Amino acid sequence: MRALFVVLLALPLFAGLKHLQLQEALALLEKNNLEIKAAKYEEAMKYYDHVAVKAKSFGSLDFTFMALRSNDAGNVFGFKMQSREASFADFGFDEFLAPMGQVLENMNAYPGHLPKGFTKGMGSILNIQPKKLNYPKARNHFAYKFTYKLPLYTGGMLSSYRAITKKMYEMSQLDTKKLLALKKFELKKTFYNIALVNNFIANLYKIRRNVATLKNVIKEMKKEGYALETDIMEVDAKLAEVDAMLDEAKLNKQLAYYYLSFLLNTKVDSIIPPRHMPKIPTATKEIIEAKSLDIAKAKLGLSISKDAVELAKAKFKPTVGAFAEYGFADKKIFPHQLKERDFYTVGVQLKWNLFNGGGDKAAYEKAKSKYLQVATQVELAKKGIWLKVQKLKAQIKSLQARVRSYEKQYKVAHRIYLTYRAKYKEGLVSITDLLIKQSNEVQVLMQLLKIKNERNEKILKLQEVLNS
Repeated sequence: MRALFVVLLALPLFAGLKHLQLQEALALLEKNNLEIKAAKYEEAMKYYDHVAVKAKSFGSLDFTFMALRSNDAGNVFGFKMQSREASFADFGFDEFLAPMGQVLENMNAYPGHLPKGFTKGMGSILNIQPKKLNYPKARNHFAYKFTYKLPLYTGGMLSSYRAITKKMYEMSQLDTKKLLALKKFELKKTFYNIALVNNFIANLYKIRRNVATLKNVIKEMKKEGYALETDIMEVDAKLAEVDAMLDEAKLNKQLAYYYLSFLLNTKVDSIIPPRHMPKIPTATKEIIEAKSLDIAKAKLGLSISKDAVELAKAKFKPTVGAFAEYGFADKKIFPHQLKERDFYTVGVQLKWNLFNGGGDKAAYEKAKSKYLQVATQVELAKKGIWLKVQKLKAQIKSLQARVRSYEKQYKVAHRIYLTYRAKYKEGLVSITDLLIKQSNEVQVLMQLLKIKNERNEKILKLQEVLNS
């Protein structure tokens, strides 16, 4: 009993949306659709690419901490120099001064001329290898450095990169809008498909009732001897055919709901089908150029290729950067007498590539050619979109005429069926003739709904092109 109670409580968690309207679905689409969410994450990544390039204009500040220990003579002497602790004793002067004193005493003993062996004595002094300098004790060294680098002039390279990454971010926003327009098209199409399937199912039920009524009439006529057993068998076959069509229509409706649930990333149990056909948008060249996302993307691509030309041109110009470093070092991890241990370095660097075999020139010419190519593609996009719109408008006009034609044909086919049903009761036509007329009615109905679906699809496609 407790388990049953838990199941009943959980049922609402698995329930889907009911009586969903198209406008509500469009709002949910932008919020829930997984493809649109992924596109928005792509937008965010492009935005941070732009932020990263902007940050380069402010330079970089690095902190470096080094903890070292060495008995290498060069390192130890360098450590002492950096922490400003080097002394003459580090050069081994204590081993130098004693022999030097003996030479000076000899000079005092023989005033007026250089003593014998003086040169040799000096040579022996110069050959002394100080142990403190060559074999120092191992020493700890702790260094702290703050380094700041700032680009002062890049020939326009950074500004071009900033412009390109900003427009790439805008391009990703257009891609998201284009994807949203496509998903709206698919959502609307699914809604109108469900409406047409509902209409088809309702008509099939009506036809089935008519066939079932006809079967009852035939049974009564058979009792009177005016109908045959084969007439009943033909009607049963017709009922089976209608039932098969109903099962197929219901399956198509179920698949449409599955796809709708996929688009909205939410289970949908039922909708309120649109009552009217989709609205045909106004499409002039001015409106197309203002609203078409494809044209907007082409124009933005042209602007990016122009910035790419400026970027290629920047390689012919010098770059200038500033550099500043401040630090301190000591043999202790926590320095004492900081003012006596600190150091700084400042400088400016200019770098200018004077020759690279013509590679930069080739890159510049390629960028210019790309710009001209994209400019041509923009004009091609405008003309291509206009041609596509004209084609869609012509197809919509043709399909509307066919819809009107098949609506009339359906009414006529239905009247013919009713006429043949009356004639059958009077024995003027066979059951086969009657069922053929009913099959014609069903075929015309199916063709009518198919053309309505094609018309709706073309109208929705036109709305997608105009982002409306």
